[in-house]
Amino acid sequence: MRPRFPSIVPLPALCVLVAAGLLAAGCASTEIGPNERRPAAAGTPSGTKAAAPATTASGKGGYYLDDGPGADPPPDLDSIPDATPRAEPLHQASLRPYSALGQDYAPLTRLTPYKARGVATWYGRRYHGKPTSTGERYDMYAMTAAHTILPLPSYAKVTSLASGKSVVVRINDRGPFRKDRLIDLSYAAAHRLGLINDGSGMVEVETLLPGASALTVADPEPAPPPVRVQSDPALTPLPPTNGIFLQLGAFSEPGNAEDFARKMRTELSDLPHPVTVVSVSGLYRVQSGPFPDRNTARGEAERVASRLGSRPFVTVR
Repeated sequence: MRPRFPSIVPLPALCVLVAAGLLAAGCASTEIGPNERRPAAAGTPSGTKAAAPATTASGKGGYYLDDGPGADPPPDLDSIPDATPRAEPLHQASLRPYSALGQDYAPLTRLTPYKARGVATWYGRRYHGKPTSTGERYDMYAMTAAHTILPLPSYAKVTSLASGKSVVVRINDRGPFRKDRLIDLSYAAAHRLGLINDGSGMVEVETLLPGASALTVADPEPAPPPVRVQSDPALTPLPPTNGIFLQLGAFSEPGNAEDFARKMRTELSDLPHPVTVVSVSGLYRVQSGPFPDRNTARGEAERVASRLGSRPFVTVR
């Protein structure tokens, strides 16, 4: 299941614009508590047929809880076509920053090139027919997927690094909400990639723009494991200074705050004051200021809200 996107109170979701419930902690965005959907457990064997989960010689059990294949899977799973990228209006509510399982996420707000490698998992009958983050019904036999930050809906080519097989999926849901997982695939997509039996596998995810197809994207080349680079010194959290500021977001992880600050510097390049990250009360807050008075700060907040669809709030420190 998925996080639901509540109305603005006073900001949209994210402990990148953190919860009304956290206002007492000095943060004024809405935190979205995720619904309890969990992907198929990594390393858990499963089958492509509608059969009871078996216990293997390795001692690994079946599916996670009551998830797994449907009771009557279509006989032509291998021939289910890839999703076809096409221009669609983005689902605005799903583009707002949000928080799930203690992690903060800032979704991309436009279709841009994206490529990443990580662990793919899948989800099946337990969520079949239930609403996704766009409000559509999840179809485990369609070529769809869930991603934490890619725009909804959007399209991506997903390639298994073990088999080299690829599928094109339409991303219409949020998840998986675990640091060690990159994407949740529909049962059909996972079947095509050969991930059903193991429950998970390493993949490369690359966005496709409308009019593109899997053939227009080059197959991935072997690459070394990702290396964590040192953060931009300019984004090192600063000690708070006194004044009137606009708070654009607040995060529990400094890396997420830094990424969001870079994004705000690009999208709000004409802000009259710099965007900085400050560490206050255990949160990394993305703020702009100081402003000479509250009225000036409120006016700038209105202008930012009209551009981002998310209203920053005025804070004094």
